[in-house]
Amino acid sequence: MFKKFISYYRNHLGLFLIDMAAALIMAGIDLIYPSFTRTFMNDYIPNRNVSAMINISLFLLILFIIRLICSHIVNYWGHIMGARMEFDMRQDLFKKFQTLNFSYYDENKTGVIMSRLVGDLRDITELAHHGPEDIFISAIMIIGSFIILFNINALFTLLIFPIILLIIIFSLWRRNAMMIGFRRTRQTQGEITAQIESSIGGIRLTKSFANEKYEYEKFTENNEQYADSWKNALFQMSVFQSGNNFLIDILNLALLIIGGLLVAKGTITLGDFTAFLLYVNFLIKPIQRLINFMQQFQTGWAGFERFYEIMLLEPKIKTEPQAITLENPKGKITFNHVNFKYDANDEHVLTDFNITIEPGKKIALVGESGVGKSTISLLIPRFYDVTSGEILIDDTNIKNYDLHTLRKNIGHVQQDVYIFYGNIRDNILYGNPDATEEQMIAAAKKARIHDFIMSLENGYDTTVGERGVKLSGGQKQRIAIARVFLKNPAILILDEATSALDNITEMLIQEALDELTVGRTTIIIAHRLSTVKKADEILVLTRQGISERGSHKELIKANGYYAELYESQFKNL
Repeated sequence: MFKKFISYYRNHLGLFLIDMAAALIMAGIDLIYPSFTRTFMNDYIPNRNVSAMINISLFLLILFIIRLICSHIVNYWGHIMGARMEFDMRQDLFKKFQTLNFSYYDENKTGVIMSRLVGDLRDITELAHHGPEDIFISAIMIIGSFIILFNINALFTLLIFPIILLIIIFSLWRRNAMMIGFRRTRQTQGEITAQIESSIGGIRLTKSFANEKYEYEKFTENNEQYADSWKNALFQMSVFQSGNNFLIDILNLALLIIGGLLVAKGTITLGDFTAFLLYVNFLIKPIQRLINFMQQFQTGWAGFERFYEIMLLEPKIKTEPQAITLENPKGKITFNHVNFKYDANDEHVLTDFNITIEPGKKIALVGESGVGKSTISLLIPRFYDVTSGEILIDDTNIKNYDLHTLRKNIGHVQQDVYIFYGNIRDNILYGNPDATEEQMIAAAKKARIHDFIMSLENGYDTTVGERGVKLSGGQKQRIAIARVFLKNPAILILDEATSALDNITEMLIQEALDELTVGRTTIIIAHRLSTVKKADEILVLTRQGISERGSHKELIKANGYYAELYESQFKNL
């Protein structure tokens, strides 16, 4: 994991080296200053060497100006480097999310995913910038200060060394407890983000059921858990910082007592003692910097752990190295002894399922809920893989096709249409982002949505709101159909595409769908049997498999289960 973290410095090596060089110069200037102070007090002041004092002061002023420039480089460009690394990580993480299968999103909350993508990586920026810099400067300052302190007075240095060692030991001891605390805050932050995302996304349902109080109580519970996790983390941080500050105060007290005694006995001069105090102060600074870095490391590393956890995930469904590109498919689909269940502990949704759909044919799947109709539509584009058996397109197992080209050749129109926040143009062009304006308008006309769009003040540039809240169900469906017209797939899946619509809107959409299905292998999934009458073949599914199959007229004539379903839907019309 550490190797992965380090790899993100590679693309920003120039900035990293500039940052480290500036930090090195700052550390060097800090180490020089006490030596000049010692010379001032031991030599220039007693000898009243004003000329030397002025020259040294001017030299120090130049050094301080250089330090100012270096400080700006470290504070600005160092943070820029961290922000760019955060950008790279977020790009990689978002790309990884695009590769993960449906099963991952079935099991993980959207809010938790958002927290990993945004909140976790924010802390990594500070760690990426300050981590190497703090360690580098602190190492130089500690080693340099110790060497100079030994040269000033070895006895004095040895007497205070145990206290410094105690500070380091205490920091290492408290480090683990603090890391556990901050790791917990990351988990609870994901949970509260998920709660907020769910509540805000369902605000209209909440208000329609007058459940504002219920949502507030759920939020309060998550908010309390989040606050408690921070309470524990901040307690561990307080113990860590307070304990270290106390030990530093003890160190300062020991310096004052031991130094005073040594000056009184004439073991060291007042100038040496002053320089010693300054160097110990510079020694304490990097120790404090490391102490603060420990806190920063806990929060940043906890975020990186969660980032790395996602990056290690491998999609179960992916393109194999020797995959075939699916180009211009004829559209023949074969289910060969297919068995499927969503989870290892679940019952099979499909058992020994076999069908063959010839190119260009229109097949309808009907039956009660839970018999596997929608599951079939999800297996063809490999949103899930079969438990056993195989699915073929043009007599080739779909696992042998490149996943991207497989899905490019399959169009989906579902009952629950997802509309992205933005305008109508963007949502239609989602079917083919490279389509021209003319192609987009032609698709909208075929989907029977163009006239409505042109009646709007901003036409295709009209904002649709989050999840298309400003559009009716029928308008969303027609935008979805326009998308598929632009995509122009060889295989089309209509999953309850006209359910929950009024009769007039259904007729309008059915006209668009009839045009869309021409020349394509089409699978229609429907509860409303009026939408499947024109299918070449209707398959009636039960939990035992295919119970009936044939055209609408053949099934009505057979007077079986399909006929009963049809009669029950239309007897009151």
